[in-house]
Amino acid sequence: MQEKEPIYLGDRIYLIDGYDMNIPYRTGTYVIAEEELTLVETGPSPSIKHVKKGLEKLGFRLDEVKYIIVTHIHLDHAGGAGLLLKDCPNAQVVVHPRGERHLINPRKLAAGARAIYGESFSDFFDPIIPIPEDRLIVKNEGDTLEIGPDCTLKFLDTPGHSRHHFSIYDPVSNGIFTGDTVGVFYQQVVPDGIEYYLPSTSPNHFDPEAMKHSIERIRAMKVDRIYYGHFGMTENVDDALQQALDWLEVFVDEGEQVIEEKKGYDVLAERLMQKIKEDLRDKGIPDDHPVYIVINLDMQVCSLGIIDYFLKLKQ
Repeated sequence: MQEKEPIYLGDRIYLIDGYDMNIPYRTGTYVIAEEELTLVETGPSPSIKHVKKGLEKLGFRLDEVKYIIVTHIHLDHAGGAGLLLKDCPNAQVVVHPRGERHLINPRKLAAGARAIYGESFSDFFDPIIPIPEDRLIVKNEGDTLEIGPDCTLKFLDTPGHSRHHFSIYDPVSNGIFTGDTVGVFYQQVVPDGIEYYLPSTSPNHFDPEAMKHSIERIRAMKVDRIYYGHFGMTENVDDALQQALDWLEVFVDEGEQVIEEKKGYDVLAERLMQKIKEDLRDKGIPDDHPVYIVINLDMQVCSLGIIDYFLKLKQ
């Protein structure tokens, strides 16, 4: 695989492609080149070799890394934190309070991902290394972290995708790192002149009302940029957030219908794929476009989360 150069996004922020699941433009690690070198997201453990190479290309040593922030503890965002930390002797990992115990003991987290990904789990996520408690920093709603003389990051509790999710506001770029709260940015169709966003509704904490509230909260902040966990940065903030809200309504409506029909997540995934394909056809995207490799995988996982949400409502 041809290693890409880190992408400079402006305002001293770089993006390293982690080739999550061996897919380019899937999951990335942001590098904030402040006095206290800070990373946002690690990706899963198989991505760490790419993160290290990216830092080397940028001229940074691993012992210069001071903070590794994970927006939430799903393995595609934080699964590699323990592995990376082993080679970053001066770093601490910053995590949401609900995620701390899962980084200390990731057994339950791994079991949940193994149930979803089955035989592919090891290839996608191993090894998952526990993080010592004394190398963790917990940040609650409204807490801050000074990483440079003119930069204090602010943490916002942004549930909806998960209950252990925060977003990080960067005052220098007037941007926000949103993990999965406001959805996925599909870089695969950007060369076709399209910015395309879908919500991420994976199990087992998906909550549509909380997600709407988080999206609206971020909209009200009037940020200039959104930095996505999957993948990259947009300055078309209003359009991106509106697409996520519009599709969230579709996802929930379709999920409710499938539950009423007593059908499963596979039916829901098929229906969502059909609606997305119709929409992208209208935008000139053919059915054999590479973007569907990623969207198909996402709809399988999103459908599991939607069905799980409705089944819990019935309990």
